[in-house]
Amino acid sequence: MKKLFPVKHVMGYLFSLILSIVALSVVFFDLSVAAGMSILLVSAVIQMGVQLILFMHIGEDGSKKALYTNIAYALFVGLVTVFGTLFTMIWGYQ
Repeated sequence: MKKLFPVKHVMGYLFSLILSIVALSVVFFDLSVAAGMSILLVSAVIQMGVQLILFMHIGEDGSKKALYTNIAYALFVGLVTVFGTLFTMIWGYQ
């Protein structure tokens, strides 16, 4: 019965909740911009790792090359979307 209980997933869920509370505390404690952005960036990177490893099973499949290629492509599309939007809305539109 012990093998059937997903301990890793429950711990990942609790860790995700703790990281969300840490990110929310930046708003409530009125930190400086540099401190707030640093805390948000670190907690976001850790949250991304927890999500990829525990919930998307990034380390369980044999074809890791395809998984990492998909992650790199998704990161590329996200960055192009964010910086393309910034370019057109702020710098390119007059």
